[in-house]
Amino acid sequence: MYKFIDRAIDDLKQNPTCGIKIPKKMWPKVYVQKYRITNLWKYDLPNAWRLIYTVESDKVKIMSIILEWFDHKGYEKRFKY
Repeated sequence: MYKFIDRAIDDLKQNPTCGIKIPKKMWPKVYVQKYRITNLWKYDLPNAWRLIYTVESDKVKIMSIILEWFDHKGYEKRFKY
């Protein structure tokens, strides 16, 4: 799994929006309350694992912030599918 997450980080460094944008109505409340997110993205990893991240920026830099990664079952539980 380390190799896949490392590759995801490299991809996010090249393009912070390379994942799939998650519509606001689907955001888990825990992310909004705990991290005060303004956007949410999903990056698909092999074997149905998911990496969830948000993108923050200022006038100088753009930064991808990884919030969680989990298998598909954990993803379904977090997003209440």
